[in-house]
Amino acid sequence: MDKICVLGDRDSIYGFAALGLDIFAVTNDFEEDKKLLKRLCNGDYGIIYVTEQVAAELSEVIDEYSDQVFPAIIQIPGVSGNTGAGVQGVKQSVEKAVGSDILFGNE
Repeated sequence: MDKICVLGDRDSIYGFAALGLDIFAVTNDFEEDKKLLKRLCNGDYGIIYVTEQVAAELSEVIDEYSDQVFPAIIQIPGVSGNTGAGVQGVKQSVEKAVGSDILFGNE
């Protein structure tokens, strides 16, 4: 599980291929995209970056893997912009690990 990939719309992810990451474009067919994410989660990927828009659409699949250490599913902004969901997810993970809100008072 040492591989990293990116899942999202083609415009948001194609640049990651230049960094050597595996990229997977969604088809906008919910069932096909769900199967693709499950295949990635059960494969050799330790980290899966997912654009926030795709993560919102596939949240039920992501929730199935939220309690597992691997793969780490991390939301990133896509070309359509940042919804704040990725930052919120990291904040919740840190709160869970540390036991408190480390950003309390900084908002």
